[in-house]
Amino acid sequence: MTFSSKSGSGSIDVAVFGAGRIGRIHAGNLARHPGAKIKYVIDVNRAAAAELAAQYGATVVEAEAALADASVGASVICSSTDTHADLIERSAAAGKHIFCEKPVDLELERARACARAVEQAGVVCMIGFQRRFDPTFAAVKARIEAGEIGTPEMLVVTSRDPGAPPVEYIRRSGGIFKDMLIHDFDIFRWILDDEALTVHANGSCLTDPAIFDAGDVDSTAVTIRTKRGRLCQINTTRRAAYGYDQRFEVLGSGGMLQAGNVRPTEVVAYTANAVSSDVPEAFFLERYRAAYANEIAHFFDAVTQGARVRTTIADGVKALELAEAATRSWREGRVINIGE
Repeated sequence: MTFSSKSGSGSIDVAVFGAGRIGRIHAGNLARHPGAKIKYVIDVNRAAAAELAAQYGATVVEAEAALADASVGASVICSSTDTHADLIERSAAAGKHIFCEKPVDLELERARACARAVEQAGVVCMIGFQRRFDPTFAAVKARIEAGEIGTPEMLVVTSRDPGAPPVEYIRRSGGIFKDMLIHDFDIFRWILDDEALTVHANGSCLTDPAIFDAGDVDSTAVTIRTKRGRLCQINTTRRAAYGYDQRFEVLGSGGMLQAGNVRPTEVVAYTANAVSSDVPEAFFLERYRAAYANEIAHFFDAVTQGARVRTTIADGVKALELAEAATRSWREGRVINIGE
């Protein structure tokens, strides 16, 4: 269903759930978007909520009040992962369109229940896989679809963080495959336009023994075979000393396309001793600055025009299925057939 503003201002009133790092990024993009107006901010940290609300002329309320307000057209969910499913279901029941950060939930069955709730409510629900909205990645996808490299046959993804999050976060994150690689699983499905048949994942703890003590790994290698026989390899680590390393290459029957890193500047220095350039951007907030703005714009275009969003809740469920399979593969030391 489409939505028209009830305030007469031409913009949609929004409730922002979560005033942390990613909530602040989305709030800034909402404030700059002519089709959105932040009406409420909700966070268990009242001080953080008050600070963000004051910045954008919003009001701090509890979730119940925001969802009960008929003038609110959309929920933007940026709160902790353990709140996502509940807020998706409650927002859908209240008739609000939904933008939710990944993952939908840490439990696959709960994520599937959310998808059913969204379908029954008939609301727009977009999951925050912002990498699809990165200009470089999107250009690679468009050139594949234009046939530039023929039929895609192999995808190699490099996804490396500059450092690990706090161990307390890792303990409740669901593990590296659900927390970090879920983005890479979405990229795999999007770029190859295919589904996984088998997943084989290996993991090691190479950067910090405290991560192992928390029941997780910090370095992984994943191989996926698709239903059409294509191959994907994903390598990740929680420690890249040179910055946030986000690259992939697609090999096709007629050539190859590469998507490289984003740097603070594209200046290259040539001297008698070396040819040098900037290291990659520091982390995801810098690397995907444009992508975050593009995905919010896309969400509101979908809400107002009744179009299908590019990253649906079904995509969120599919990525979680792969993350679950990779987790099992690592723990059980075997190839997992999807659907077993």
